Amino acid sequence: MSVLVTGASGLLGGAVARELASRGHEVRSFQRRPAELPGVEDAPGSVTDTDAVRRAVAGMDAVVHLAAKVSLAGDPAEFSAVNVEGTRRLIAEAARAGVRRFVHISSPSVAHAGMSIAGDDARPADPAHARGDYARTKAIAERLALAADSPGFAVVAVRPHLVWGPGDTQLVARIVQRAAAGRLPLIGSGAALIDTTYLDNAATAIAAALDRAEDVHGQAYVVTNGEPRPVAEMLAGICRAAGVRSPSRHVRAGLARSAGAAVEAVWRVRPGADEPPMTRFLAEQLSTSHWFDQRRTRADLQWTPAVSLDEGLRRLAAAYRTAR
Repeated sequence: MSVLVTGASGLLGGAVARELASRGHEVRSFQRRPAELPGVEDAPGSVTDTDAVRRAVAGMDAVVHLAAKVSLAGDPAEFSAVNVEGTRRLIAEAARAGVRRFVHISSPSVAHAGMSIAGDDARPADPAHARGDYARTKAIAERLALAADSPGFAVVAVRPHLVWGPGDTQLVARIVQRAAAGRLPLIGSGAALIDTTYLDNAATAIAAALDRAEDVHGQAYVVTNGEPRPVAEMLAGICRAAGVRSPSRHVRAGLARSAGAAVEAVWRVRPGADEPPMTRFLAEQLSTSHWFDQRRTRADLQWTPAVSLDEGLRRLAAAYRTAR
């Protein structure tokens, strides 16, 4: 099968492109800068450029769409241009080109309204109550994708939750950097249970969704390791793997949310070079439970995670030792 993978220069996109190539698919990557992955054809471009999208989807049997603007803050217009209009453009051009399978990579944040999630399946995407511009625009994009599902154009939405692994310059790197600098407090008690997903597991789940698309089309699936752990324990595991001190200072959840609101207000006027140190969404994510029932995901996709969290942490520690 010929498969276009958008966003393959990112951590998860690259892992997905490599996984599909290893399974014998002909893989083309599409993103703003070359992905330079072995056995993968590069087609640089942006989902905001109709001509580039049209060239990228030409001759493809399937699309796995990961390209997105991912940030805790930023210009709302940029989130809409990439996450909403980019998805709309890609769907239209893919359908016009005769693509038969479309796997849309979404996020559990599309159905998170700030309260704890304990053992739920994938709730409907809810732009009106999603927290922040990223989640809101991803919710709209998921709705657009699933609305395009039709005979001959099988659409599946996959929501990997908190993907991490060696080489992660986003989640893992920021946890480690802030912990090393003494700027990573525990929000609330640190006892809230959270699901995460090891990188290799997320990639194989997405590959499984592509394989099963014509049988499970029109559905949304949350993907996790299925091993919920207290947030303090998960942060400590990542910090130990990197050789930095685990966070021990606690900040009340209400105070963190208020601080996040204040930081967001400042960031809108004078955005910093990096991600804001706190937002309301981040405070909620660190102080509320969010773990998911994986039974439907595993049964429908005929998939199970191969790498446990403990094994993932051992691999992360080995990567840090090698880097040192």
